[in-house]
Amino acid sequence: MDSVFAAIAQAPEDPILGVTVAYNKDPSPIKLNLGVGAYRTEEGKPLVLNVVRKAEQFLVNDQSRVKEYLPILGLAEFNKLSAKLILGDGCAAIEENRVATAQCLSGTGSLRVGAEFLAKHYHQHTIYIPLPSWGNHLKVFTMAGLSVKTYRYYDPTTRGLNFQGLLEDLGAAPAGAMVLLHACAHNPTGVDPTLEQWEQIRQLIRSKGLLPFFDSAYQGFASGSLDADAQPVRMFVADGGECLVAQSYAKNMGLYGERVGALSIVCKAADVASRVESQLKLVIRPMYSNPPIHGASIAATILKNSDMYDEWKIELKAMADRIISMRKQLFDALSARGFT
Repeated sequence: MDSVFAAIAQAPEDPILGVTVAYNKDPSPIKLNLGVGAYRTEEGKPLVLNVVRKAEQFLVNDQSRVKEYLPILGLAEFNKLSAKLILGDGCAAIEENRVATAQCLSGTGSLRVGAEFLAKHYHQHTIYIPLPSWGNHLKVFTMAGLSVKTYRYYDPTTRGLNFQGLLEDLGAAPAGAMVLLHACAHNPTGVDPTLEQWEQIRQLIRSKGLLPFFDSAYQGFASGSLDADAQPVRMFVADGGECLVAQSYAKNMGLYGERVGALSIVCKAADVASRVESQLKLVIRPMYSNPPIHGASIAATILKNSDMYDEWKIELKAMADRIISMRKQLFDALSARGFT
């Protein structure tokens, strides 16, 4: 008897993760994995930060820790610390209880929870993403029931930002439409607006009544500074308007496989944030019930301990500086061989 699934076609490999599959199968001793963006040492090995090892050991040594389920929104301490990390110390929105935060499954999960929430509770169902953007953005938002359109972003002739095209496309977007913004280290181009350009983008988005949705996958990993990489987000939050922010600790803490992330929704009033939080629970409960405890506990341990936090910033800057240096070396080597 044939399988009831016999008619199912073989799906293609994921265009990004599939490169890693091919890499693992390749017997060549001089291969390089140019697929998923994961940091590697000089020897091409994965790196676990020293401060992550310390935090993990601290958690292992704590005999009072248990493996009980977390609440639907996750580890409360982690959520509070994550909001502070991206929105800034002394953020008025946090102090006024206008931020609803949920621990999610890294950046992808944070985006998906946010998209599902918007599909259920926001009056517009169109989201504009930059052209190009991370390959998974289209799938995440489409699967959540949103309509995805693009706005001009990268100019291949200048290898820079098509700022005029960006302003024109967002200026033509219907009032209330959602806009996905890469907080820093735009994926895949690496091209970011200047702070002056960010201010013009902010003014346009607010004047049009558009809803910004930030994807912050690389805070501290782009420039080496956690505060500098969060500046675009903080500019939008400081004006009192509303926005969504998806965070990931995959890159900046090297917690790739722990799937540690957070979604923060900044609202105009505390009572609104409370209702938003209640609805986030209804989105998450049938999706995965509640998030895992281990990775979030590692992150929270580092974020709340001043010595560990300082050590993390040093290790994070070392990774960022090495990436910047390697990129320059590659550029110089290609230029020396006549490639422009």
